Order: sequence, then structure tokens, then C-alpha cells
Amino acid sequence: STAEPAEINAHLEIQWLLLKLGNDMGLDVWVARNDRNRSFKGYAFSLIPHLKQKLPVQFDEATNRTIELIDVLWLKGNSIQAAFEIESTTSIYSGLLRMSDLITMQSNANIPLYIVAPIERRGKVISEVNRPTFASLSPPMSEMCRFISFEEIRKQVEATEHLFQFLKPEFLESFSESCEIEDA
Repeated sequence: STAEPAEINAHLEIQWLLLKLGNDMGLDVWVARNDRNRSFKGYAFSLIPHLKQKLPVQFDEATNRTIELIDVLWLKGNSIQAAFEIESTTSIYSGLLRMSDLITMQSNANIPLYIVAPIERRGKVISEVNRPTFASLSPPMSEMCRFISFEEIRKQVEATEHLFQFLKPEFLESFSESCEIEDA
């Protein structure tokens, strides 16, 4: 990988925070198949109590191959409550492609999608989400996908840590940002 250690560490930190938050909210969580053996500051992802070892069975094999690489999923039973791509070390486009594949293969699902990236990448995220290939989806990706900065995740986790057990996934709406480009 060409990513700097600080970028890799930030990715792992945000991945850990999202896994812990989902777990502490009482949800099952999924971490990308290629990240299952990772840890952050001595906390092994594989030891998270609600970490699923297998994806829900309602997905076909092609869907599973795609979504098993999404950075973090929050699950309740067999339904995906939220999907997160963390974009500090990879191109934003690759994460959006995985989410686009998920939506295309599960067209009846209404899954909240989030791109989580450093605040300085906000403009790039919004630009990528609005590319023609994603704008042609129905509904367009910009209506399904929201942006959350690393800084905001850290702030919200710290501020709500004592409330995790009472939170629902919808609380992300209060601090995530739309990726829709507003007409001037």
C-alpha cells in the first residue's frame, strides 16, 4: 500500500469507532473481510461481541462478494441498517462502486449509505458521488449517500458515549451531510 501510516491509523480508528458504536447500540456489525484481523490500539476487531462471522443469508453469492468488502455494516437481523465506506487510504470511487453494486443488486432495499473521510476530502466525496455513473441510478447515489467527516465521528462518539445503548442508527442523520449538489 502507498498509504502513509497516519492515514492507515486514521482509517483503523474510524473503522473501530463505527464498529464499537454499532455494537454498543445493540446492533450486529460487520467489518470488511480483509480487515477482520486488524486492531486499533490493542482492540482486536475480531473480539467485538456483536461482530458477525457471516453475512445474512438472504443475499446471493455475488452480492455477498461485493458487500463483504464494505468497511463497516450495521445489521439488525437480516437487514442492513447502515453501510460505511471509510476513505482515507483508498480512492473514493472504489468505495462508491461497492455501495452502488449493493444498491443495484438489492434494489428493493433502502439502505443508508455513508462515506466517512477527512473533512478536507469533503469536496472530492461530493464530486465523486455526483459522477454521471452514480447520478444515473434510481434514485441517484447523491440522494442515498451522505458524508460524515472523521472529525465529526470522533466528536459525536465522544459526546454520546454514555448514550450509545439508547441510540438508533437514524441519529447519524443529525450530523451527516447530504451529498446532493444544490442548484444555484
